[in-house]
Amino acid sequence: MRFLLDDEQREFARALDDMLGSAGTPGVVRSWAAGDHGPGRALWARLAEAGVFALAVAQEHEGLGPLPVELAVAFGELGRHAVPGPLAETVAAGALLGRLGGDAAHAWLPQFASGKAMASLCVLSPGGGPYALDADAADAVFVVDGDTVRLAASHGPVQSSADPARRLARPLGGAVLGQGPEVTAAAAYATDVAALVTAAQALGLGRSLLERTVRYVRQRTQFGVTVGSFQAVKHRLADTLIALEFAQPLVHAAALALAADDPAAGREVAAAKVSACEAAYGAARTALQLHGAVGYTEELDLSLWIRKARPLRNAWGTPAACRARVLADGPVG
Repeated sequence: MRFLLDDEQREFARALDDMLGSAGTPGVVRSWAAGDHGPGRALWARLAEAGVFALAVAQEHEGLGPLPVELAVAFGELGRHAVPGPLAETVAAGALLGRLGGDAAHAWLPQFASGKAMASLCVLSPGGGPYALDADAADAVFVVDGDTVRLAASHGPVQSSADPARRLARPLGGAVLGQGPEVTAAAAYATDVAALVTAAQALGLGRSLLERTVRYVRQRTQFGVTVGSFQAVKHRLADTLIALEFAQPLVHAAALALAADDPAAGREVAAAKVSACEAAYGAARTALQLHGAVGYTEELDLSLWIRKARPLRNAWGTPAACRARVLADGPVG
């Protein structure tokens, strides 16, 4: 098992970082939170041109994948730059339809791969929940209820979460696309894919929060010296870095397990999800504490990153559910 990214994967990450660094994502996030999806759609198209969504779609449907490791690399950068939208949900919907095949796969997968359509996914079982993310912006909302999958006809009122850019709604009605044990199996796989990329997204988010906090404590002074020179601050930052570093190999191992279709992949994904999301949540708390009162202001871009940590922590598997899944099958490794 290889735990290091190769040169091509590292260059892919650098290219996405450069592109997103000049994309003005704070403005995109604020527009998305206000219900203006135009800037987000434009950024979505650029991500599709870079091949991000094609990584989740098989070549027979005009994709490049499925390539879980490369997806994890991409979502790390999406999290680092706080890109809004149903990112994990579109990838998971692609994984679901890719396993099911049929007319829906032929109709939607090429559109997902090319970025012409974004999707939301609601899985009414452990690991999912009753709400669809960004159903008001998605071109299609897929709902899995037990052994049945349907394409929602509409959605209920849109609600905000702790992160204003994560807009939630309950999907309503819709035509049945498939039914049977194959739907249950495909939904389980799609849920694992969603949990993996959410973990990668959280890891990137946590790294960005740490970097921003380190820069701040090097500039802010108190008692005539920078606060970054205080031992307590150094220890807090070191603990945050260690948590993020320990989560990284778990995310990579989970991606490798999914790529190999390992029977234990679900357990690996659960371990990665809880480790990465707890590390990111810890990074958000560290950032908030060390920035002081300024960290609470919505005008500061930092708040856009901080407010994503808690929702990602609970999306596609709460910490308790992930720990229970790991313990049910024994320790990872």
